[in-house]
Order: sequence, then structure tokens, then C-alpha cells
Amino acid sequence: MDIKHLRYLMLCSLVVVMHPLQGIAQQNADASRTSLQHTSTERDGQHDFDFEIGTWKTHVARLVHPLTGSTTWVEMEGTSIVRKVWNGRANLLELTAEGPTGHFEGLSLRLYNPQSHQWSLNFSNSNDGTMAQPTIGGFKDGRGEFFDQEPLNGRAIYVRFVIVGITANSCRFEQAFSDDGGKTWEVNWIATDTRVNDESDKPH
Repeated sequence: MDIKHLRYLMLCSLVVVMHPLQGIAQQNADASRTSLQHTSTERDGQHDFDFEIGTWKTHVARLVHPLTGSTTWVEMEGTSIVRKVWNGRANLLELTAEGPTGHFEGLSLRLYNPQSHQWSLNFSNSNDGTMAQPTIGGFKDGRGEFFDQEPLNGRAIYVRFVIVGITANSCRFEQAFSDDGGKTWEVNWIATDTRVNDESDKPH
């Protein structure tokens, strides 16, 4: 075999080897572009709760015995104060209310996770002083939805917490339970908030 023929064969071999490598490189470049596009278009929701900063009058309706077939509700009137933490990436809600069942004090710490782009809502009441299982979720098209799974009367249930009807001066919160894997939901907590028009309470 002469030198000229050998060089020709080597050149052909390089073309065959390089072709799939170029294809792999192109695939990697396409994947990187897709990943960057996904990251850049991921919604930043760290200011989703800015609308709620301030003081609110709260009307609460609570189903006394959820998931038992009971239809007995109690109502309470109270005040909610929401304070901004970490420039909006967290906030703290304090709720006090009075009703037929007595005095109620609740606390909710909302934390924004910039990696998952989700909020966790961590609730406690003064009767036990411990944080409940956080509900996790976010806002889309002006509606907040948050979920978790926790025990109730020895059974695992799903919990859904929604925030709807958001305006500058009003909003509505609903909590619901499901014991059939989310096929049906029973609302057991409804809070309707109306802003107290104090200039010092408005978000900055």
C-alpha cells in the first residue's frame, strides 16, 4: 500500500470518528440552551406575599369536626398583622380572634425557597406552641395553592390551602382536607380579610 493511499484511509477514518462526536457536542449544546431557557423563564415569586403586608380585619369560619360528616361551624372575628421579613422573601403573620369557643392566637411563618421557587407556610397556635407540617406551593394567575400530607385522627390525609380573591384591600383563605387521595375535598377553614386603611401598614 503506498503512502498516498494510506493517508486517504486515515483521513476517512477521522471523518467517521469526528461525525458522531460533533453530533454529541451539538446535543449537549442544545441541552444547555434548553436548560438555560428553562432557568431564565422560571418565575421568581419572592414578592408574592407583598400584597398582604399590613393590618387586616379577619372573619373566620371553622368547621368544628372535619371529615366526620359534621356540618357544625363556628365563627370568629379578629385581626391579622403581616410583617415583611428578608425584604419580602419571608413574612410573619399574627392572627388573634374571638368567638364562641374563646380566644385564638395563631402564627404563620411563610418562607420562599429561591431554588425550588416555592413557598412553605408554617403555622402554629398558642395552645401548643409547635409548628405544624408546612404546606408547600406557590402562586399562579393570582391564585395561591399549597399542599401537604399529615395525620388526622390516626389517618394520613391531604391538606390544601388556597388564597383567592386577592385585591389591594381584600383576600380570602380556604383550608380543605381530603381522605381519598385528593379526589374530593372538604373545606374546613375560611378566612375573609379586609385591609385596615392605615398608611403605615401598606407595603413599601
